[in-house]
Amino acid sequence: MTSYAGPRDGLPDQSEYHTGRAVFTESYAVIPAAVMTDIVTSSLPGWDKTRVWVIARPLSGFAETFAEYVMEIAPGGGSDSPEPEAEAEGVLFVTRGTLSLTLPDGSVHDMSEGGYAYLPPGCAWSLRATGSAPARLIWVRKLYQRVPGIIPAEAFVTNEQDHAPAPMPGTDGRWATTRFVSSDDMRHDMQVNIVTLEPGAVIPFEETHVMEHGLYVLEGKGVYKLNRDWVEVGPGDFMWLRAFCPQACYAGGPTRFRYLLYKDMNRHVPLRGMLGR
Repeated sequence: MTSYAGPRDGLPDQSEYHTGRAVFTESYAVIPAAVMTDIVTSSLPGWDKTRVWVIARPLSGFAETFAEYVMEIAPGGGSDSPEPEAEAEGVLFVTRGTLSLTLPDGSVHDMSEGGYAYLPPGCAWSLRATGSAPARLIWVRKLYQRVPGIIPAEAFVTNEQDHAPAPMPGTDGRWATTRFVSSDDMRHDMQVNIVTLEPGAVIPFEETHVMEHGLYVLEGKGVYKLNRDWVEVGPGDFMWLRAFCPQACYAGGPTRFRYLLYKDMNRHVPLRGMLGR
């Protein structure tokens, strides 16, 4: 059975220890689910009955290409003008409850747990929570990097249950990736995929590459090598990895380890400063 983690309600008890797993370095950050409490939420213009945990944003010494939010929307809440940046693209991934997404062509899409939507730049979408309990989702935002002769992809809505994970070569399916768009589709300058590692499976080398990453743990436990350090991560934890940060991991729990993975791709490296600066 598939499950998706999220922030916990309320604050830690006054008797709990301060020491945790939160880490912020020059090359990676770990924001554990335990520190995503009520006290660190924000509100957003144009959204009603909604609170948000901002877990990544363009910032000196932090994320450069994307922002990532954990959204919680009370019944009937949402937005009719959610995206303030005309050139921003986005991905929505539903982790709890039900939502109604309306696209510019007037089509209405009911989204439930595992629901996934890609929203291209200039897409005038709206979103409302439709259930009797709050809905939760991950929202990844990125300024689209246009290329002459390439038209951005159209919006689409799907569910992860409709996509078979693609096994990595030589792993007998123990390490697999659920991709929602083709890796060589040049209309897309980012991907938001789901990576699954069965218990004991490993990423057996230190990946070191130009792509920036955001990893939101959906379920299970893993041990990640980030730059020089090994860190334990579990449901609801978030990791940011700077470009070229060495990375490897193994699934260290009794159940499968799964995370939602952001990466920028399919574009030349900007030589006149960071994208969007």
